[in-house]
Amino acid sequence: MEQRLSLVTLGVRDLERSRAFYERLGWVRSGRSAADVAFFQAGGMVLALWSRAALAADAGLADDGRGFAGITLSHNVRTREEVDTVLAEAVAAGARPLRAARDMDWGGRAGHFADPDGFVWEIAWNPGFPIAADGSILLPD
Repeated sequence: MEQRLSLVTLGVRDLERSRAFYERLGWVRSGRSAADVAFFQAGGMVLALWSRAALAADAGLADDGRGFAGITLSHNVRTREEVDTVLAEAVAAGARPLRAARDMDWGGRAGHFADPDGFVWEIAWNPGFPIAADGSILLPD
């Protein structure tokens, strides 16, 4: 198996509410989207929004909603100051703030918010993970 993450699909309770939230953040829905799924190009990968029930059924799982899904989505930024800016944009778009931006012991800065379905996003600046012009991160050796 090649080391690659191609797509992250979030199982959402209300597709239209979640689609509108991400669009308020400035994300542009792909023309490949359909009535029951929304796709957003996210650098070299794709974020998809799909019904939570349909996503669970597709994986052969019960949709019993047992709390934290055990996943955090991370959006790295190019500067320390951008962490605060992006967190403020997310809250203005309807996110629930979780942890305010703070300097981290590893030398960067990070904060967290939850989208309308409670999916946790980390906004981080990591001076050890430079971001290329196309938004990708290439881990240094």
